[in-house]
Amino acid sequence: MINTILDTVLIGTPQLFRDDGELSAIVKRPVSDAIKLGEFGLEGNQVADILHHGGRDKAVHLYPIEHYAFWQEKYPDVDVLRLPGAFGENFSCSGMTEDEICLGDMFRVGGAVIQCSHGRSPCWKLNHRFGKRDVLKTVVKTTKSGSYYRVLNSGIIKAGDVIEQTERPFPNWPISRVFKLIVGGGHKGNGEDLHYLSKVSVLAESWRKRAHQLATNS
Repeated sequence: MINTILDTVLIGTPQLFRDDGELSAIVKRPVSDAIKLGEFGLEGNQVADILHHGGRDKAVHLYPIEHYAFWQEKYPDVDVLRLPGAFGENFSCSGMTEDEICLGDMFRVGGAVIQCSHGRSPCWKLNHRFGKRDVLKTVVKTTKSGSYYRVLNSGIIKAGDVIEQTERPFPNWPISRVFKLIVGGGHKGNGEDLHYLSKVSVLAESWRKRAHQLATNS
């Protein structure tokens, strides 16, 4: 069972991201004080694109600090990779990679309880933020996506809190496996697994729909 420390809590608000007026809240700032974590995320945190970000299934985005060494080596000239928040994450910690976290895992963090709903589907904004053309492609290839959480019980949390796992209902479904099937191109010949995932209620609705589509075409 996972027991780790929430090293950094980050929030952001929409700001100009591209010269054409595109807004994004991917730029986050660390918060040292206690903060409320509610059904739709951290108090004061906002999203610019409500179609692809935010909502109950994406209340919290966690990105493992272990991955930063990989990205720093790949892109040594990218300054935003020197500190947590490069991927727009809300939680930064160790011990919660996509291989270690399973779908539906539940955790107590401070006064809140969260549940892993799915991995992150990377988008073009990572390429633009890093100034590189292959970030999205590399995330898909490596499954270094980070993970999303819904909030089951609201509460006050802060950096330094213990993240304590309380339940693991799907031990055979690490997020890396789910990601490979639904996002990473591993769906071919795996219709049975995709059909199963399409019926798992704890999987985010958008990924359940995608699993159903892929299962139909597998």
